[in-house]
Amino acid sequence: MSRQYRVAVVGATGLVGETMVSVLEEREFPVSELVPLASERSLGRSVSFRGRSIPVRELQDFDFAGCDFALFSAGAAVSREHAPRAVAAGAIVIDNTSEFRYREDVPLVVPEVNPEALAAVGTSGIIANPNCSTIQLVVALKPLHDAAVLERVDVATYQSVSGAGRTALEELARQSIEVLSGRGPIEPVNEAKPFAFNCIPHIDAFQDNGYTREEMKIVWETRKILQSPGLRVNATAVRVPVFYGHSEVVHLSMQRPLAASQARELLRNAPGVTVLDEPRTGGYPTAATEAANRDTVYVGRIREDLAPDRGLNLWIVADNVRKGAATNSVQIAEALASRSI
Repeated sequence: MSRQYRVAVVGATGLVGETMVSVLEEREFPVSELVPLASERSLGRSVSFRGRSIPVRELQDFDFAGCDFALFSAGAAVSREHAPRAVAAGAIVIDNTSEFRYREDVPLVVPEVNPEALAAVGTSGIIANPNCSTIQLVVALKPLHDAAVLERVDVATYQSVSGAGRTALEELARQSIEVLSGRGPIEPVNEAKPFAFNCIPHIDAFQDNGYTREEMKIVWETRKILQSPGLRVNATAVRVPVFYGHSEVVHLSMQRPLAASQARELLRNAPGVTVLDEPRTGGYPTAATEAANRDTVYVGRIREDLAPDRGLNLWIVADNVRKGAATNSVQIAEALASRSI
């Protein structure tokens, strides 16, 4: 990639936005100018990039003309208002919110899984970044689906508090200190139930069918990314008192039998996947020890279903802020830049 690109990061002072800036630097994306953008509340702040302190600029009146890429991670309402402005100015928007994911004319992309979806993108337009839980799931499912064709996916997620943003992380830390200090009952500020030392089977709003929107995101997005509209997906999403890294228990049913040994080999050769699967103490990945601060999707506990029904069980962990959000966005930009847009 010899060309240099002017890159705007919308929501640059948020948890994911800050990580986007870091990942752009770590992966040596060819940035000619970084433009950090945020709301008026963030004026006066700055971000660090390549040894320089770059002042944050206000999004509301920013002119995107001259920007090649605009990475959005400031909430669906912000993307709804400002992403079309960026596209009209000639930028490619990579949006990390749910605003555009379910539009048929917007590609929903995980580069290791469906890079071909980027073929229709020109020199401007919108690409949607999937939900963090979906990203790690489909990275592991793709090679198995190609080999044996998935019929059903049952997934229970154990999602870290960082998925709810910086304020939630601070809340988990505060609550943990209170409990360990013996200060009495935990008083949650923004949630109905406390994060600390708890598991909460509720992420995002409840839908009419009794599932939460987080659970339905996994259903809708997995089908779209794998181009399998009839795939049966069933999800339960749980918030757990972990700072970084989502974990998933996955049960698969397939059209053709696939032995655990075959699945391990397919996953070992899959892009973006590391297999850690040994039947011993510690022979499996966890969010805190493997996933956090890394861009890899880790898979372990690979075993055949005890019922002889062409089934497999997996354990999947990944850093939700990095691979589940920031890194996937930058990888999309890399894929587009590699074709010399």
